[in-house]
Amino acid sequence: MVPLPAFHRIHPDDDVAVALRDAEAGERFGAVAAAVPIPRGHKLALRPVAIGAPVRKFGFAIGRAVRAIAPGEHVHSQNLATGLVGELDYRFQRPAVYAPPIDDGRRFEGYRRADGRVGTRNEIWILVTVGCVAETARRIAAEAAERFGGRVDGVHAFTHPFGCSQLGDDLSATRTILAALARHPNAGGVLILGLGCESNQLAGLLAEIGDGDGRIRAFAAQGEDDEHEAGLAAVEALVQRAERDRREPCPLSDLVLGLKCGGSDGFSGLTANPLVGVMADRVAAAGGVPVLTEIPEIFGAEHLLLDRAADQAVFEAAADLVNGFKRHFLDHGQPVSENPSPGNIAGGITTLEEKSLGAVQKAGHAVLTQALTYGQTVRGPGLALLEAPGNDAVSSTALTAAGATIILFTTGRGTPLGFPTPTLKIASNAELAARKPRWIDFDASIALTDADAAADQLMDLVLDTASGRRTRSEQNGERGIALWKRGVTL
Repeated sequence: MVPLPAFHRIHPDDDVAVALRDAEAGERFGAVAAAVPIPRGHKLALRPVAIGAPVRKFGFAIGRAVRAIAPGEHVHSQNLATGLVGELDYRFQRPAVYAPPIDDGRRFEGYRRADGRVGTRNEIWILVTVGCVAETARRIAAEAAERFGGRVDGVHAFTHPFGCSQLGDDLSATRTILAALARHPNAGGVLILGLGCESNQLAGLLAEIGDGDGRIRAFAAQGEDDEHEAGLAAVEALVQRAERDRREPCPLSDLVLGLKCGGSDGFSGLTANPLVGVMADRVAAAGGVPVLTEIPEIFGAEHLLLDRAADQAVFEAAADLVNGFKRHFLDHGQPVSENPSPGNIAGGITTLEEKSLGAVQKAGHAVLTQALTYGQTVRGPGLALLEAPGNDAVSSTALTAAGATIILFTTGRGTPLGFPTPTLKIASNAELAARKPRWIDFDASIALTDADAAADQLMDLVLDTASGRRTRSEQNGERGIALWKRGVTL
């Protein structure tokens, strides 16, 4: 294997290069020698930068120098700070050209549902209206999995602590996200378990779910003599229906890809995120839907998405999502730039602009065709921007509710988390992939030496996973949801 060079410059206009390995003082990028050791994933200054001047990476400013920076210096929090402020006045310029979908012949084996959507799993999900019956749901799921699990792809309880002591929009958001999960195509059947006295009344939730094609069962525990046996009987009835479903060949246009990153490092924007961007482009070109979320983690890079809006209505809706999230921060007395996390900083990311410019690469170059509020489901082909925070569990649950049937989750630090929809963990660096093989599904560092081969390998893994191959988090039993609570608690 050819050893990696010490440094790599991403864009010709960049003021910095990224260390591809721990670089010693004196190691060079062209005519520039490192004045000090530069940790892997961190930045080397390539040219002088004056105090207050922008520092460029990915071809764009990632902040401003807080002191003069000389060539060869380590560029990080000691000499670079964010330039982000509050809301911005975004102006629509022109619509992006949306090309008609082209079937490239790729297929996966999926479950086609009555509404036309295609699932990548055929599972029984138990959802709860309120946290009071969470443990009951888990007990029912555990016994049902032992009794009936071999007849479907799995039986899982997805619980949360909310559904009562909530008011107004906060309660409505809980109901909306649960209804969207209940309609998910990866669920061959859904049991809704209520208590009876909660604010999130079962009748209101069922009305929001709709017909459900006969795949919904529901009851309130307070109305049953033995809620455990009632739950097992409901799951058995759902299994009897779901086990008749069969996989069939489906085109890429039937895929909905959730795009997510967590625990990013200096390699995320160099390897894993651009590689996922290729997946997003391939799926979008075929008529499928890639979905990008984590709105606070696109601050400073939102122009790259807004410039690709299909029309003015999509542009304005997406701009409102961004400014609305900024207002949410400011209304709570927080700066819009309160990011990156300590793990991000340790991995070489200095400012939110830098993190965001790397993060939006997961969306590739697809045309932005829709902006979705929290709990909404994708509508039509093309890139979707979804309202949700950066929190891994909350945003991945929102992606699932939006209809994602696979999530591509890039990471430079690693996490064991898994979600209702199959989640492929894609390591940005080889060290993480080697150290955490029980967490990581794919090593994106191979893109440093052969980007085309890496893209083809990841595409094959996506299709295999959509066809039933279990992800690491599925094998480890890491499955859960988290809801976004924004209101008061009574």
